[in-house]
Amino acid sequence: MSTVKQENLKFAGVSETYEVQAHPQSNRLYHISMKPEIVKRFFQRVRENDISVQRLEYTPYERHVVAGFLLELSGSGLQDVILNILHDRDSGGFTIGVQGEQLNTDDYVIFSTALAHLAGLPNHDAMSNKYYARFTVKDTDDSDSYLRQAYRLFTMHTDGTFVDEPTDWLLMMKMHEAHAKGGESRLLHLDDWEDLEKFSTDPLASHEFTYKAPPSKNVAQEIKRTVFFKVNNKPCICFIDQFAHPESIEEANYLKNLSHSMESDKNVIELELPVGDLVMVNNLFWLHGRAAFEKNPLLDRELLRQRGRFTK
Repeated sequence: MSTVKQENLKFAGVSETYEVQAHPQSNRLYHISMKPEIVKRFFQRVRENDISVQRLEYTPYERHVVAGFLLELSGSGLQDVILNILHDRDSGGFTIGVQGEQLNTDDYVIFSTALAHLAGLPNHDAMSNKYYARFTVKDTDDSDSYLRQAYRLFTMHTDGTFVDEPTDWLLMMKMHEAHAKGGESRLLHLDDWEDLEKFSTDPLASHEFTYKAPPSKNVAQEIKRTVFFKVNNKPCICFIDQFAHPESIEEANYLKNLSHSMESDKNVIELELPVGDLVMVNNLFWLHGRAAFEKNPLLDRELLRQRGRFTK
């Protein structure tokens, strides 16, 4: 359990259009509950303006337009709440959903786009060649990474390790799920990791490791990054085990031991995320992964990902 007490959640409160509460599974995270009428009116406004996912993909300013719809209906304070939470080192994350209002996955793309553009600008996702990515997890898989492999642990990592651009925040939304047991999102706040000091003060913490992405990521460049760096005098992390290429036994053992320590830490949260809900976290000090699913030949889950940079 996180060391932050619920009474210290400084952004909790109620407005006429939404409520900000402590998340039931974590004292680090918040849950933002939109009033169902606000969500309904948001999608009405989207339909009245004939905004589709294709329009969002082809016309970038429409992404800001839908963010404006959400802000107009919910009040300008919503953007401040989102940014304050994401920048807050004690928290840095929240969940929010469409309150069961819509079942069309395109509506989920539009809603998540509005949320993302209240936080900043999504990066181009080379895997999908769009500003977002949708991917499925099924019983069988022949991909070249753990992302779609259902029956093994998808280990703790941060996003953006192998691209040369800031990746300040990450948004993940559950689009569809059937015959799925297990597969929870696993989250670890850096300050809750019991071995943070041990690994962040190791001489290899500031070593520049080479990251190379597999072919499915559609990124050919190699990137050199340190595992740890500081922002506002606090340690932050950039790490994924799959794409780091150490050059010695010592470097390999450092990365392997670091990964094992995070996976086994008692403060890992296995987040229950309903269909139509999303989780958004600060990518600099939240690590994420996924638990293994239980075997089922009918397994079918779809997730959406957006990740990007702050603009304020």
